[in-house]
Amino acid sequence: MPPLIILIIYCLLIISVSLLGGKLSTLIQMTHLRSQLLMSGVGGLMLGIAFLHLLPHGSELLQSTSQACSGALIGLVVMFLLVRLFHTHEHGESCGALPETGQGGSQSDAVKCHAQHAGESEVHHGSLEGHHHPEPAGKGLSWTGLFLGLLLHTLFDGVALASSLMADAQHGAWMGLAGLGTFLAVTLHKPLDAFAITSVMSRQNWSSSAQNVANIGFSLACPVGAITFYLGATSLTDSTTLLGWGLAISAGLFVGIALADLLPEVAFHDHDRGKLTFSFLLGIGLALGIENLPGHEHGAHSPGAGQHRHNHSEHDHSEHDH
Repeated sequence: MPPLIILIIYCLLIISVSLLGGKLSTLIQMTHLRSQLLMSGVGGLMLGIAFLHLLPHGSELLQSTSQACSGALIGLVVMFLLVRLFHTHEHGESCGALPETGQGGSQSDAVKCHAQHAGESEVHHGSLEGHHHPEPAGKGLSWTGLFLGLLLHTLFDGVALASSLMADAQHGAWMGLAGLGTFLAVTLHKPLDAFAITSVMSRQNWSSSAQNVANIGFSLACPVGAITFYLGATSLTDSTTLLGWGLAISAGLFVGIALADLLPEVAFHDHDRGKLTFSFLLGIGLALGIENLPGHEHGAHSPGAGQHRHNHSEHDHSEHDH
């Protein structure tokens, strides 16, 4: 299957899950424990994809470990700045869903958690607009900081998806599913990001129609980033360097996203350690399994290798014809 068709299918699926994420609170009860388990699993998957797939492949394409690590550092710094400036990984009311007693905490604990997280979120987002106190009941502009940060964040996710797919497609992926690991990491993370935006808007009493507009706009950002990078890279005569940098920077972005989710949970949540650790390790195991599928052998697409084999094959055919 042509890479562009696979990318379009991936993009349509990402749009679907992102839109569902914006409606998550109306579909299922997102308790604090469920949110933390999902974040831990996706965090492990992203770390695994970054270190086992994106960074090694980027290093091979660039033929420079130093350049690949520099790209990863750039991606990590960019994600750090996004989190610092826009506080992009506040996942809305994830702990405010008031889990039933016996689902990881008591009612009073859930209420306290909700009050703390909601208050911190409003303070952080409010400070972006010059406010120094929470405005829980008003239609403040604090949600726009979160939206803008996550919008940039998901545009970079699109770059990661396109670059991973192109790299895999060069040497044949398992069942033709190029970029499968990156696609899963992005897809599983998108519902939480969309949920964060709509839940913050809901707390500020924005209408359902306004939330839907924001949700639709956010869902399109990753496909825009992916298609733009893909078309730009394929239009170049030699896209190897661009693709290598795209993979390396994406590795840093994935590490930054994963740690932005995982480190706060490690620092501030002592409960359910066993479940969260298991979910984290399960995510890494999934990344390891995907990377060991047929068609993921490293070195199979080093710069010029594939082109050299292609040219050599054409030369042999030419000689045979003569």
